[in-house]
Amino acid sequence: MKNILNYLSSKTDLKNDLLKAFITAFTFSFFIYAFHYGFSFKILNSIFALIAFFMFINLNNRAILLAGYLVGLFWFYWIGYSFEYQNVMYMKLPVAIGFGFIYLIFFSPLLISKNVFYRAFVLFALSFFEPFDYNWLTMELPFINSFFGIQKYQYTLILVSLALSSFFVFKNDKRLFVLPALLLIFAIDFTDQVKELPNLKIKTVQTDILQKDKWKRKNLNPIISMNLREIQKAIDENYDIVVLPESTFPLYLNHHPMILEELKKLSYKIGIVAGALYSEDNKHYNVNYILENGNVKIAKKMILVPFGEYVPLPKVLRDWVNKTFFNSTSDFVTAKEPTSYKLKGVEFTNAICYETTCSEIYEKHPKYIIANSNNAWFDPSIEHSVQRLLMMFYAKKYNAIIFHSTNNKGSGVIK
Repeated sequence: MKNILNYLSSKTDLKNDLLKAFITAFTFSFFIYAFHYGFSFKILNSIFALIAFFMFINLNNRAILLAGYLVGLFWFYWIGYSFEYQNVMYMKLPVAIGFGFIYLIFFSPLLISKNVFYRAFVLFALSFFEPFDYNWLTMELPFINSFFGIQKYQYTLILVSLALSSFFVFKNDKRLFVLPALLLIFAIDFTDQVKELPNLKIKTVQTDILQKDKWKRKNLNPIISMNLREIQKAIDENYDIVVLPESTFPLYLNHHPMILEELKKLSYKIGIVAGALYSEDNKHYNVNYILENGNVKIAKKMILVPFGEYVPLPKVLRDWVNKTFFNSTSDFVTAKEPTSYKLKGVEFTNAICYETTCSEIYEKHPKYIIANSNNAWFDPSIEHSVQRLLMMFYAKKYNAIIFHSTNNKGSGVIK
């Protein structure tokens, strides 16, 4: 690490490399901030994404490392925000810096060779790699709101086109630029997905409870009352199904029969999906309670958030990190496979928070997904925008429709 720091800080052409690195990271991240602030344009997203990958293929080694570090910051500066609620607020900055170094290392295989075709291959290979089981840096994602497709073959065509362009620039042979141009044309997304919504009125509730207030005992009754009012409001508005956010009931709901009985009564008038906790046999689960006509089904979360709900490290390190930073509470138990269920005669697949951005949920190509999240952990930040872009990515890739309810920001239908 010391050698890397010395190499990055050596003064030879440092300003030039910093500028190139910033341009690369900026163009690689532009689509997120454009979407977040509501001025996303396909043409700009397309151009900037191509520039970013072209730069990664052609940068010198130090500029690549600096660009990787900046990409980690631009995409994930907010990761440490959740540590505030684990009573280790001082970790916010170190975690952000740490994610910068994770993605500096992530892009470091590009340094092995300056051959443009090798680098194109590495950029393709990185699309399969998830550091610490964390997959939110999806290499194809910069193309989600562009003219280009997000399938693997389209990503491959883009990389080969950019590598060929770089090669021809080096050879100073202008006659052969037609080939990379043709490859880019074949990478354009000409498809027009037609997705049929279910013949149901589904309300995705968005609440706004601060994370620092969510689990305080004095706020429990007001939160329960708010949830019941939201359900009744959906009934009054003639919805068929109401979806409430992840852990919208901040308790082990199966230990509170009076609340559960009230929900069962309401479920005769409307289908209900509500997030809460569940425990059995001294095991703890993050789940959704699905209620219809007085019946209750439990849909357990299958994929946990790395370092939030479990620690993806060897056991010795995992136990230390869990005890030191998470008060020994970050390991939940999971389901073995995604839960599907029928509600009002329509089949849905369950997804909770991080699961909505994981391919495992989509492997059986579900038509409809009901999902919920609690994005208050990372407010204020771009987190909910990154999450929504990833959900758009998977909905497009697998031809799915997602009904998403959140606490904080991000509720709606994604298709």
